Amino acid sequence: MAGNIFVLGLDEQNLSTLHDVAGFADYRFRPLLSVEELVEADRLPMQSLLDRARRQLSEFDGSVDAIVGYWDFPVSSMVPILCRERGLRSATLESVLKCEHKYWSRVVQSEVIDEYPRFAAVPLDAAELPADVGFPFWLKPVKAFSSELAFRIEDTAGFTDALARIREGIDRVGKPFDVVLDHAELSEQIARLGGQTCLAEEAVGGRQVTVEGYDAGEGVHVYGIVDSHDYPGTPSFQRYQYPSSLPEQVQTHLADLSRRVVEHIGLRSVPFNIEYFWDPDTGAITLLEINPRHSQSHAILFDLVDGVPNHQCVLRLAVGADPDLPYRQGPYRVAAKWFVRRFSDGLARRVPTAEELANVERALPGCRAELMVDEGERLSELREQDSYSYAYATVHVGAADERELKDKYERCLELLPFEFDD
Repeated sequence: MAGNIFVLGLDEQNLSTLHDVAGFADYRFRPLLSVEELVEADRLPMQSLLDRARRQLSEFDGSVDAIVGYWDFPVSSMVPILCRERGLRSATLESVLKCEHKYWSRVVQSEVIDEYPRFAAVPLDAAELPADVGFPFWLKPVKAFSSELAFRIEDTAGFTDALARIREGIDRVGKPFDVVLDHAELSEQIARLGGQTCLAEEAVGGRQVTVEGYDAGEGVHVYGIVDSHDYPGTPSFQRYQYPSSLPEQVQTHLADLSRRVVEHIGLRSVPFNIEYFWDPDTGAITLLEINPRHSQSHAILFDLVDGVPNHQCVLRLAVGADPDLPYRQGPYRVAAKWFVRRFSDGLARRVPTAEELANVERALPGCRAELMVDEGERLSELREQDSYSYAYATVHVGAADERELKDKYERCLELLPFEFDD
């Protein structure tokens, strides 16, 4: 009989990618709550979301063999809660929260490595600058996503302004995060801070990279490193690129740091991705953040280069199997996911049609474009944007080398007719 894997926030794009994973023909992928409820909602009523998910699972007339997810909060926190209640394989909630709570994560990192920035907790009503962190520094909620409400602070006025803006918007994630914290065993310090406070940490720079891996219970295994490139002179992502072009010894050091931190946290039975900065001038490495999930943004990159999306990792871990990921068996040697951005607000007057998107795939093998904005929509009203720009489309490209990668991307943009009114 077919097994059933419930996926929190299952969407069409990732459903297609999940079907690319071999060995799961006898399983059905079933949606557990919707993308609209979990990702695109104005509010995240955590207790209600958990109750609805429990009810859906209880009313299902069949076996529930695994519960997985690939989105950030609240999905990443709901998975261990629901799995624990049903005796399914997953990480412990506490190990997930040691990654998700930005301040707690820094404390845990500082216990086993030195490659982290100076940091401090900052209450929402703070009247003074954090004593141990100098300018410039980043100020952000202890739980947020996609750089939402993250501000680079250059002076006291910037600190005051950023704190005021965070106070206005922190409830959307902070309140539901507090509900999750109530389900976990916390230290006295973390319980006192809760989910509605801020983290200040010194600004560091360099080339940003992401290490992906997992611990199935027999030690941490790193299966890929992805480079992140910003638009020049900005903190906004331009593209993810795989495989990494960093020197081999740097990649080895990143893998070692990841193993030490993940083993110390005790994160098992779910994938992880850890973001770092590497400064090519000084050789310094700084851990940016730990995510207790694989990156679905990288799924197609792994598929194009290695021959299977990294979804295989989360699926096989969830059913108690070794991830058994292939290596360099895909059709391309390099791949990238580009974020098409605008650095001022605008109203989308014209966006590509479905036929125009399909034409991109026909004209440029290995390319796929997806829209993040609808016709008539204002960019500033889009969800999960950073504080400095607006992403309105993504483009995946597979190529033989980096030159072809960039050429195909430029040609793809020429085939995508967008028009904006300021």
